[in-house]
Amino acid sequence: MSTTPKIKLDGVTKSFGLKQVLRGLDLEVGAGESVVVIGGSGTGKSVMLKCVLGLIRPDSGSIRIDGENVVGLSGSERVELMGRFGMLFQSAALFDSLPVWENVAFGLIQGRGVARGRAKEIALEKLAAVGLGPEVGDLSPAELSGGMQKRVGLARAIAADPEIIFFDEPTTGLDPIMGDVINDLIVKCVRELGATALSITHDMASARKIADRVAMIHQGRIVWSGPAGDIDASGNDYVDQFVHGRAEGPIQMQVRAS
Repeated sequence: MSTTPKIKLDGVTKSFGLKQVLRGLDLEVGAGESVVVIGGSGTGKSVMLKCVLGLIRPDSGSIRIDGENVVGLSGSERVELMGRFGMLFQSAALFDSLPVWENVAFGLIQGRGVARGRAKEIALEKLAAVGLGPEVGDLSPAELSGGMQKRVGLARAIAADPEIIFFDEPTTGLDPIMGDVINDLIVKCVRELGATALSITHDMASARKIADRVAMIHQGRIVWSGPAGDIDASGNDYVDQFVHGRAEGPIQMQVRAS
């Protein structure tokens, strides 16, 4: 069995002008593992994820997928890499002009050249996997509730049976019950695919449900990493403050005086 991490970030830095967002970030995700990165707003979670996806190029450091440094890939190599990924966006990010089934099948049709008939069959299978019937396939995104839109986004993320799935704040905007439904579906789909998952969230209920391992980011660095079951006894002041939602602690929120 290979011990090479599926995803490995080593010393990743990224600045925007004078603002340094990532400050030498190190993170490993093993094959088949679900890692959730927690942290407050503005700590670098989204920038980290965009660097792994190749949407942003880090200033320094390496990002390896199965041991291969993927920073700066372009052309066919980049297309091939992206074909191994699935992504659930924070806002579902569905195309309003396309019916639900075509949203799910978009990457199959546009990226892989799958015939529309076969792509629709796969889309309906994936909708069923997230608890949506075939009648939903012909609806428009505007006809769906927020929870249903998130399910459609999850169906799209798993449509091509990806090796790696990224989840960007998967429960944002959902009530606690629907959030738990989405968490359960994420766990189910990732396990059935045998995929590796990397998620970012500030929702501790989601982190506890979907993570094998949790890492906390603060000021552009990972300050703690450990099994999800250890998070309440981490011994780390940053994690303890964040998990319990306390204003007092080493994490200082910037509040502008009126």
